[in-house]
Amino acid sequence: MNNKKNKSIFNEIKSYIIISFGLFIMAIGWTAFLIPSKIIGGGLTGLSTTIFYLTDIPVGITVFALNILLIIFSIKKIGASFGIKTVFGISILSIFLGIFQNLIKVSPVNDLFMASILGGIFIGIGIGIAFSQGGSTGGTDIIAKIINKYRNISPGKVILLTDVFIISSSYIIFQSIEKIVYGLVVMAIVAYTVDIFLEGAKQSLQVFIFSKDHQKIANKIGEEIDRGITLLNGVGWYSHKDTKVLLVILRKYEAHSVYKIIKEIDPDAFMSVSKVMGVYGKGFDRIKF
Repeated sequence: MNNKKNKSIFNEIKSYIIISFGLFIMAIGWTAFLIPSKIIGGGLTGLSTTIFYLTDIPVGITVFALNILLIIFSIKKIGASFGIKTVFGISILSIFLGIFQNLIKVSPVNDLFMASILGGIFIGIGIGIAFSQGGSTGGTDIIAKIINKYRNISPGKVILLTDVFIISSSYIIFQSIEKIVYGLVVMAIVAYTVDIFLEGAKQSLQVFIFSKDHQKIANKIGEEIDRGITLLNGVGWYSHKDTKVLLVILRKYEAHSVYKIIKEIDPDAFMSVSKVMGVYGKGFDRIKF
């Protein structure tokens, strides 16, 4: 029991460290590329950047204050549906933004387009890392939850519309359509990078293997790749003969090793390979909320 408890505590601490690292990268994306280049991105950080250029209030302070107000409001309207990791994420992101904004006064790149690209990539990777551990940066996610309770509008649509509104508001400050375009570029890159990071890092495959040498293949996959194999009973419709089918779930990067094993043992084996949206359980991901 103690070992289980210690392992659980260790995993939880590791999760918070990884979330902090993701928020560190996200904060670098904002403070090194977007804020010095006067590019307004989406989310509450984008709104806080707008407020910074209007009032000189540091972005980190505004991000924290706006999120706390949203959390208090959401508790009254929808209850405390957010987790401790949301509060943790908001606090750590605000601290990192405050530190880096003081340290970084000039962007390392002079080109606005490059600043948009690099800023979007950094922010997307940071968010992806935080999301992979069940973390959250609050912001427009909380707004989406509140609106979704009273109106039949999907959270994704609310976040999109809110981000577009925040980015478009930069026109009030800079009187520049170009700045709005750069902000939209950042928004698109962030969304794409988050998807690529979350899907690419944990992409899994489902493989069905039909072979007369199914036992040898199963043994070798179990020994060399350490993945579980399920043996299914099947009947060939044309031949009406009983057949054995191997079902293997594995990470995408392990697929080449499986193909190599099959080719060595039975070059005539028949395989069906498909991508799966998510795999949860031993050896794969934990279900997180």
